[in-house]
Amino acid sequence: MKKTLIVATALAAIATPALAMGPFYVMFDNTAKKCVMSRKAPSDTDKFAMMGEYKTEADAKMAMKGMTKCK
Repeated sequence: MKKTLIVATALAAIATPALAMGPFYVMFDNTAKKCVMSRKAPSDTDKFAMMGEYKTEADAKMAMKGMTKCK
C-alpha cells in the first residue's frame, strides 16, 4: 500500500508541471472591461481583444500585472 502511494505521489509531482504548460492567452473582455486568461485562443474578436500568448500560466499572470488595461 505504501509503495503504491509513493508511486502515485511521484507521478503527480512529475505530471503537474507538464499540465501547467501553455499556451495561455491573455485577452481583454470588452463587455466586462477586464482582462481574462484562457487556454484557448479567442474566437469572438468583437468581445475579446488579444493581449498576448504565453508559454506558462505564471508568465501570463506576470504579464497581466504589467498591462495597463488589466489594472
